Amino acid sequence: MKNKIIDPHLHLFNLTQGDYHWLSQESPPFWPNKKRIHHNFSEQALTLDNPLELAGFVHIEAGFDNNQPWREIAWLESSCRLPFKAVAGIDLTLDENVFIQRIQQLLSYHSVVGCRHILDEQAYHLLSQTKVQNNLAYLAKNQLSFDLQMPLADEKSMGLLMYLLNRLPALRLIINHAGWPPKQAMSSTIGAANQQEIWQHWQAGLETLSQYPHCAIKCSGWELINEDYKIEGLQAIISQCMATFGEQRVMLGSNFPLVLFQQRYNELWQSYYTLGLSDKQFAALTYANTAYWYKFTL
Repeated sequence: MKNKIIDPHLHLFNLTQGDYHWLSQESPPFWPNKKRIHHNFSEQALTLDNPLELAGFVHIEAGFDNNQPWREIAWLESSCRLPFKAVAGIDLTLDENVFIQRIQQLLSYHSVVGCRHILDEQAYHLLSQTKVQNNLAYLAKNQLSFDLQMPLADEKSMGLLMYLLNRLPALRLIINHAGWPPKQAMSSTIGAANQQEIWQHWQAGLETLSQYPHCAIKCSGWELINEDYKIEGLQAIISQCMATFGEQRVMLGSNFPLVLFQQRYNELWQSYYTLGLSDKQFAALTYANTAYWYKFTL
């Protein structure tokens, strides 16, 4: 019997039509192995071995055209055959009228269910801006989710995020890359005394956001946190997310093609399959939860 997978976090590239300036060696992020992903990637590259079968995916914006984000969506809808949903790129700092126009244009594409503006180290600076707060409210009004990428150990930004979530109870928030858990957590030494404080700050961020029922979390991006990660580290982080958010608000994803920094696409999913999850848990974290949070009708 096949185990159906919906990958909740991946990127496809069309270097012929898109911009992708961030993939240039001269542009940040300055990853030493960035050349490995400076290629076209279509859904044909998403191959899995038995007993796993890819039933669909969520495409997360990849910098195709930051000024005209609908161009990426148009390319995806014209070229992809598998069921998919799209999280479009959006600039939360745009003036209200321009922001509304872009959102309305994105909503004309049937695959768009959410948006992302990477916050990371600029989280507090961005979230403290009135127009950013108003634009997030407009996403909520239009039933679009927001993919949140920032470190949950950033206590100052977390306080501001809580304020916004209390103001915007309709905003569906989906945390990217497990909220950037500490690099040390992905080794086998998390039990060491000097690692505990780092882990605890991240765990506190998890617990804070788990209080909001409209928040979910995706576990992925391991290769960006610690390229030499151990399977025990993945297991510890995923288990903590499940214990904190519950089994219905956690998803396992690939971050393809960046996963190729460490291993093949299929190898990551096979490692998930051997984590010791029950059949029910595995089905929830790799299929049902993504279908719910990203509004698939399969």
